[in-house]
Amino acid sequence: MKTKTKRHLGKIIYYNLLFVLVLSCTSNSNTLVNNGHTDYEIVLPKDASNKIQKAGEQLQFYVEKITDVRIPIVRNNEATSNKNYIYLKTNPDQKHQIQIESIDKNIFISGWHEEAVQNGVYEFLEAYLNCKWYSPTVEDIPTLKVLKLAQFESYFYTPPITTRTVHSRLFYQNESFANKHKVTTLAFPKYAPSARVHTFHKFLPEEKFFEEHPDYFALRNGKRVPTQLCLTNPEVLDIVKDSVSSLFKRYPNSSVVSVSQDDNQQHCLCQNCKAIDFEEGSPSGTMIQFVNKVAADFPDKTISTLAYQYTRKPCKTKPLPNVLITLCSIECDRSGSIEEKCPDFSEDLKGWGKLTENIRIWDYTTQFTNFLAPFPNLQTIEPNISFFKENNAKWIFEQHSNNPSELFELRSYVMAKLLWNPKLKMDDLISEFTNGYYKEAGIYIKEYIDLIHAKINEDPDFFLFLYGDPSQAFDSYLNSDLLEQYNELFNEAINAVKYNDDLIQRVNSAKLGVSYAILEACKKSISSKFRLVNKDADDNPQINPFVKEELTNFHKTCKNENISLMNEMGFTVQEYVNNYNIALEVVMKPNKGLGKKVILLTKPKKYANENPQVLTDGAIGGNSFYANWLGFEGNHMEAIVDLGQEMPISSISTAFLQVTNHVVFFPIDVTYSISNDGKKFKPIGIVKNDYPLIKKSKVNDIKYFNLIINEVKTRYIKVFAKSMKQPPYWHHAAGTKSWIFADEIIID
Repeated sequence: MKTKTKRHLGKIIYYNLLFVLVLSCTSNSNTLVNNGHTDYEIVLPKDASNKIQKAGEQLQFYVEKITDVRIPIVRNNEATSNKNYIYLKTNPDQKHQIQIESIDKNIFISGWHEEAVQNGVYEFLEAYLNCKWYSPTVEDIPTLKVLKLAQFESYFYTPPITTRTVHSRLFYQNESFANKHKVTTLAFPKYAPSARVHTFHKFLPEEKFFEEHPDYFALRNGKRVPTQLCLTNPEVLDIVKDSVSSLFKRYPNSSVVSVSQDDNQQHCLCQNCKAIDFEEGSPSGTMIQFVNKVAADFPDKTISTLAYQYTRKPCKTKPLPNVLITLCSIECDRSGSIEEKCPDFSEDLKGWGKLTENIRIWDYTTQFTNFLAPFPNLQTIEPNISFFKENNAKWIFEQHSNNPSELFELRSYVMAKLLWNPKLKMDDLISEFTNGYYKEAGIYIKEYIDLIHAKINEDPDFFLFLYGDPSQAFDSYLNSDLLEQYNELFNEAINAVKYNDDLIQRVNSAKLGVSYAILEACKKSISSKFRLVNKDADDNPQINPFVKEELTNFHKTCKNENISLMNEMGFTVQEYVNNYNIALEVVMKPNKGLGKKVILLTKPKKYANENPQVLTDGAIGGNSFYANWLGFEGNHMEAIVDLGQEMPISSISTAFLQVTNHVVFFPIDVTYSISNDGKKFKPIGIVKNDYPLIKKSKVNDIKYFNLIINEVKTRYIKVFAKSMKQPPYWHHAAGTKSWIFADEIIID
């Protein structure tokens, strides 16, 4: 017995010391479990960390789930002499980060560090034992009486992307699920909690410093505004350094602090800043010079900054080695790969790569104005991650919606897989997921995904924007014929799994994107099927019953799936449904202005094709400025509706949109006037905005400026909406022009 024990332990000691890596690619088969019996133990080092202990327990748990047999966990000094081993061990000297090997029926799972060992265990479970984890609550684990690994192939892997983050609450709220997919459980791992991004306003709050020290802030158009900091002011540097020092003291376990611009493009144009940026060839020049001075005081820490919007283009100065450049792709067209559709960003990435090897990519993968809208960008994620990897990006943050969005579980799954192994193929991953997660419905959902991506590819001029709207695609990949096809595919998918309520719910959740697009299409009345109002046999208007059904199902599915947000501005599903019901009430109101001619006295810009008839066309604007809203930048809206003849009126209502982060504000007030000759107008009422703009104003909202009067006869009605013209000084876009957006004018 003693001789046998020494022989087995000798194998382990030999492996620990030498890590013999020159092996044939296969060895004899390993039978882990045979009809209720196992000859294996899971062996951990005597001093195994908590993470390795948990990894061993996960291996034990899933083998038992597969075979109904529990493999014992022991420490290496307790190993049974006549057993074979699955040995978990760290080895910082090995060539690859993860190694899985078999020597004389013993299996060795080793890693550079304890997290690598944990990753190795999950790779073993997935690649060798065929375990699949589709969501925190849905997994596919085989059931076997005999668990045999025939022709065992050794596995060696070092992931090219070292810090992998998918911005999804599926990972943030479920540590075990994140571990299985080898992604972080935090959006900003290692960062000080209160200094992750856009930190200038945190270091020097406007409320505290601006009044007494306006010179600390950006000079724009001859005025100081608290949009960004003046990076050539030495006092600003001292304050930031002091703040960074305080953060590291307050969070001793954090190794990264962000010193980064606020989320706007209003950087300082004072003489000193302009001179540096001119010499550097980019506004990133003042940023890198400033951040380098901060980083020099903290050589054992990392100072992160942004290459974003106005700082995206690389400068000439090299960042210090402890400066982390976070390069952001926010402007890019998502209908194709970044290399194909965003050459400027591609060149910027290559340029930063020549200056530093310390690059973090901040990529974007969802439509932030419409989380639930169809967003056919899945086929771009694989080439983009490969491109980032090829240009030495070791840290990738895929900013998804965090909150549920279109095909949320699928998107979270495929992004995590590609961050771990960029050589995987997206089409294979989608098939793997749809077949596993949706079962018999999967073929229809995969067909939908393939079809919508094929259709956007047929429209090479379509710009798929992160801040777009489904209404932009109603003559493209979301036209009425295609919406009917998509809808039918989901009907077939639901029919295929009608035997199982859980699967029906998963399909309904996957359908939310199509349902949302249909609801928005109905607002715009894009076809006889997709419209808000039908006519009955007596030519009387009635709400389209198809719309009511879609809205009810949409709302119910969101409730069932705990989906509460429509976009990043905090606009909720309940608010969307409430607004939609208000829109249904509005379109059923008698409207003497419907279809009537509109004359604009002020000029609109860009949106709704600058067509004044949008104000009386009967189509209702949505919660994005792309959706049927007429926009006026930096000026008031003055419009005249010609009723064609004199007629009695007793009420007027005009809808306006607010999206404060995009500089879209409600008017200060709206004045309604009437005329019978179209020349001389008489005011009949002013409706003031009873929710004036403040810092805590609702970011995304729609407001109806309603006026009720004693009945009066008129032919012409003038609507004058008074614009703020510019944001207040404290707004991130101070010094620029603000917008007002108007939609349907209802007259009764």
